[in-house]
Amino acid sequence: MRRTLRSPALLAGIVMLGALLLLAVVGPFIWGDAADTLTGNAHQPASAAHWFGTDALGRDVFARTMAATRPTLVMTLAATAVAAVGGIGLGAVIWVAGPRTRELGQRLIDVMISYPSVIFALIVAAVLGPGSVTSVAAIGLATCPAFARLTTNLAASVAGRDFVATARLLGVSPLRLLRRHLLPNIAEPLLVLLSVAFTASLKALSGLSFLGLGADFDWGRLLFTGLEGIYVNPAPALGPAAAIVVAGLAGGLIGDGLAAAAQPGQTYRPRSERARMREVLSRTDTRSAAPDAFAEARELTVSLPDGTVLVDDVSLHVGRGEIVGIVGESGSGKSLTAMSFAKLLPDGLTADAAALRVGDLDLTGEPEPARLAREIGIVYQDPSASFNPTLKIGSQLTEVLRVHEGVPRKEADRRAVEQLRLARLTVPEQRMKQHPHELSGGMRQRAMIAAALLTRPQLIIADEPTTALDVTVQKEVLGLIKEANERDGLSILLISHDIGVVSTVCDRVLVMYAGRLAEELSVADLREGRAQHPYTRALLAATPAIDSDRPLAAIPGRPPQPAERPTGCTFAPRCPLARAQCTEERPLLRTEGPRVACHALDWEPVHA
Repeated sequence: MRRTLRSPALLAGIVMLGALLLLAVVGPFIWGDAADTLTGNAHQPASAAHWFGTDALGRDVFARTMAATRPTLVMTLAATAVAAVGGIGLGAVIWVAGPRTRELGQRLIDVMISYPSVIFALIVAAVLGPGSVTSVAAIGLATCPAFARLTTNLAASVAGRDFVATARLLGVSPLRLLRRHLLPNIAEPLLVLLSVAFTASLKALSGLSFLGLGADFDWGRLLFTGLEGIYVNPAPALGPAAAIVVAGLAGGLIGDGLAAAAQPGQTYRPRSERARMREVLSRTDTRSAAPDAFAEARELTVSLPDGTVLVDDVSLHVGRGEIVGIVGESGSGKSLTAMSFAKLLPDGLTADAAALRVGDLDLTGEPEPARLAREIGIVYQDPSASFNPTLKIGSQLTEVLRVHEGVPRKEADRRAVEQLRLARLTVPEQRMKQHPHELSGGMRQRAMIAAALLTRPQLIIADEPTTALDVTVQKEVLGLIKEANERDGLSILLISHDIGVVSTVCDRVLVMYAGRLAEELSVADLREGRAQHPYTRALLAATPAIDSDRPLAAIPGRPPQPAERPTGCTFAPRCPLARAQCTEERPLLRTEGPRVACHALDWEPVHA
C-alpha cells in the first residue's frame, strides 16, 4: 500500500477522480438551476459570466457540464461494475468447471472477444432503444469478455502454484478456493483492467449519447449539441470534451499507477487399452507389492490428452514407516509419479493404474477429500510458492483442521503452534501472525513441514524439499523429515535429483529415467557403489565427493522427449554398454536378484 501511494501517476489520478466525484455530488445543487435556466443570450462565446458560453437556448454550458457530471459518472461506474462483476464471475465459473467445460468456455470467450465491443453495444442500444439503462447494459455486457478472459488466464497461472494444489488436496470447496486463494492473488491486474474499463466505458457511453442512442443529458449529449455551432462558437463543444478528457485521463493515470505498483517488489480413468500389453509384460515381471506395503502403485501410467506417455508403467511401494527416495534427472517423471498418490496431477494429465492406494484408501476412484487430506501430507520444492502470499501463516496452517475436522480456532492454533515448535521455528506464536514473505526460505520450508504434519498423516510426499535451500539449511530440513519419520512412524516418499540427498535419509532408492523405473536398490548398496544399472552408476560417477580427487564424469546426450521415447531401452542412446538388443527390446524390471531393468545383466556383470 505504501509503495502504491508513492506513485505520482496514481496519486494524480485519484485526486482528479476524487474532484470529479465531488463535483458529481455537489454539482446539481450548485449549478442545477443555472443549467436549466433559459435566457435570451443564445450562442454566446466564452466569457467571465459564461465560461463555456451558452447554447442555442441561452443556457450556461459550464453549468450544464458541471450538472452532467453526476449522470455521466454514475452511468460509467455502473457500466464498469456490470462488466467487472459479470466478466470476473464468468471467468471464475469457467475456471472452476471441469477441463472440457473450461476449454469450451475459453473458446466462447475468444469468440466474444473477436467481435468489436462498440459494434455490439451499438446493436444492443439500437434494439432496446435509447436511454441510460440501455447504455449501461450495452457497454457493460460488451466489456464483460475482457474481464472473463483475464480472469481465466490469471487463474490458470495461479492454479499451478503449490498453495492451490495444497488447498485442492485439503478438499477446499470451489467457492472457498476462489475467495481465499484465487481472487486475492489476481486482484492487482484485475484492478488495472478495472481502471482501463472505466475509461473505455466513459468513452463508449459518451459515443452512444453523441449518436442519440444514450442518455438525454450527459457529457456526450452536450458534446453533440455544442458541435452544431462549433465553427461559429467552439466553446460549448470544448467544455464537455475537456470534461471527458479529464475523467478519462484520471482513469488512465490510476491504471498506470496500479500497474507500476503491481510490479514487485486431473482426472483418473480405468485401465486402458494398454492392459493387453501389460498382460504380456506381467508374464515375466509380476512386480507384486511387498507384504508390508502401505502405499502402492502398480502399472501406473500418466499421459497427456493426445496419448503421449509421461510416466510409463511404473510399479512401486512404500512400507509402513519406510523412507523411499526417487531420483533421476529433470523430466524423468519423479514428481508426476508421487503426485499421482495425492491426485494432484496438472490439469489435462490422466493417471491410469491397475492399483493405486495409500493404506486402505483406493485412489483409482474418487476418494473422500477429507480423508485424502488427512492421510497424505505434502512438502513442496519451492518454499516461496508453498504458501498463499495474501494469507497469514497461521490461517493457512489451521485451514485443514477447521475445514475437515471441525476443530475450534483456538485448538487449531494451539496444535499449529506446537507443530511449528517441533519444526524448530523460533517464537512460533509470532510466526503464526506473519505473512510468508516475512519468513526466510528455511523458515518457510520448516513451516511447510509443520503444515504437512498437522493432520498426523500416514504418508508424506516430499517433492525436492531442499532444492531451493543452502547446504546448512538442507541438512536441517532433512533432519526434520527423518525425525518425523522416527517419531511418528510415517511413510515418506522423497523426491530428489540429488543422489547424495536420498542416500542421507532414505531406506530404499528408486532410480527413474525417461518416465520408467531403471533400478531399485537399498541405500547400503547405493553408498557402497553396488548399483547395477549403467544410468545409476553414471549418476554416482557424476556426484562430487569431498574425499576424492577424481574428475566428475558427465553423461553424454540428453534424455529423450516423451514423444521420442525409443521402443527399447530409453537409456540406450547414452549407454556405453548398449547393443542391438537394447534398441529393439524393452528391458523389464527383474523380480529376482537385483531389481534392475537392463539387458546387460544377461551378458556380463555390470558391477566391477
